[in-house]
Amino acid sequence: MIAENLAEINNRIKKAAEKSPQIDKDVTLVAVSKTFPSSSIREAYRAGQKIFGENKVQEALDKIDECKDLTAAEFHMIGHLQSNKVKYIPGVFKLIHSVDRKSLVKEMHKRFYREGRKQDILVQVNLALEEQKGGVNQANLDDLLEYIFQCNSLNLRGFMLMPPFRENPEDNRYLFAKMYELFAHYKDQFERSGTEGFDTLSMGMSADFEIAVEEGSNMVRVGSKIFGKRTYNK
Repeated sequence: MIAENLAEINNRIKKAAEKSPQIDKDVTLVAVSKTFPSSSIREAYRAGQKIFGENKVQEALDKIDECKDLTAAEFHMIGHLQSNKVKYIPGVFKLIHSVDRKSLVKEMHKRFYREGRKQDILVQVNLALEEQKGGVNQANLDDLLEYIFQCNSLNLRGFMLMPPFRENPEDNRYLFAKMYELFAHYKDQFERSGTEGFDTLSMGMSADFEIAVEEGSNMVRVGSKIFGKRTYNK
């Protein structure tokens, strides 16, 4: 079932990408494996999926250890990252999507620099100004980016967006479009200044990934549409 779901998702992504404003129409699929067992990761891996997203550090560490024989697999941290968990993650995640504050950047730089590693990151932007969600407000974005560029152990690859929940995902299309405009603005600015590697816009999940891709996302985070209904432990 997972293999069939992956094939369908990838086909839908390809069709949506035809409408994308991105010059490069390649879209990366992150299979969100949070709460699902390592056996589900293995099944997806056998079907050709190599990138997986986790929300919690300890859960991720356990599953990564269980899947260490899957040599081509890479894991992304897509959930809120607490500063006190940073000490566990050097060398663990290929990409961290949810960087959103100076205190976290400071702790990450300290840990990664100490271990001689360079970590790819995305900055999570809170365009809708939701108080209950992580993400830096647009008004404070320049300040955070300037701080990140002072940390040579961190490599800024782009932005991540997690929009508000809407009954009709189309209601968030304007936010996806606005996020792409912001991404394109900074990408152009960085390229003019000689900064390379700013190339990733992570937005779109199971309910709205096609809309996000149509508006410029080149990385989507899809879980339940691949692995099935998610059950949370109380």
